[in-house]
Amino acid sequence: MRSQYHVMLGIFFFIGRTFSQNSPQDFLEVHNEARAQVGVPPLSWNHTLEAYAQKYANTRIPDCNLEHSMGPFGENIAEGYGEMKGSDSVKFWLSEKPNYDYYSNSCVHDECLHYTQIVWRDSLHLGCARAQCNNNWVFVICSYSPPGNIEGQRPY
Repeated sequence: MRSQYHVMLGIFFFIGRTFSQNSPQDFLEVHNEARAQVGVPPLSWNHTLEAYAQKYANTRIPDCNLEHSMGPFGENIAEGYGEMKGSDSVKFWLSEKPNYDYYSNSCVHDECLHYTQIVWRDSLHLGCARAQCNNNWVFVICSYSPPGNIEGQRPY
């Protein structure tokens, strides 16, 4: 059965059974498909970024609060309920694509920075992680290097 998800306030709710795959390739595939659509090079997996992401995800286990790490890397975070695949988080972030206006280099509805980080041409490396929180939610983080979303610059 395929999972369904509902988004409420940036939080995923999954219904149904999934057979989650959360390998580096699962994260990379969705990222790199989006990057290919806008003509930027693919990301490569970075174990240092993965370790950073996992260490931070582990700090979210007690409460699963959706807070950024404030670290040195670009970052996308999500939380969800149920069996949430990492690729589902990436697809959720990519749903912001219609909110990005390339010609004005701006977010139409103030919600596109997850998308622009994914397709940021100067970001070359990716590391992602998940953690099952004590409240049965799942916290997902992807870290990007070099970071994107530099004010005044276009993502691609």
